[in-house]
Amino acid sequence: MADGNRVTEGPVFRRIDQWGNVDRRALTPQSVNLILKRRCRQAGLDPMLFSAHELMSGYLTKATNRGVSLPEPMQQSLHKSLSQAASHYNNAERKNGRAARLIV
Repeated sequence: MADGNRVTEGPVFRRIDQWGNVDRRALTPQSVNLILKRRCRQAGLDPMLFSAHELMSGYLTKATNRGVSLPEPMQQSLHKSLSQAASHYNNAERKNGRAARLIV
């Protein structure tokens, strides 16, 4: 719920109308991606190199690389499917697994 413009529960990233009113609904993934690309362009970065999906994927990978069990970052990334989120986790496991350590 939003108290004025202060979010106290529910989605953190929400729609804001032209008058500055905070909506109860979350931004769509497409909106997040457009905002990210616009901000990258403003920062002088190539927006083609960045996507909201890659940020989420990087977050899951980094969390699992640091030993966080998969259900915890899934709560934040809002993955509903364990198999979908597990692909990121499995990539992290392969990178840090015993077989990978034999290569270095």
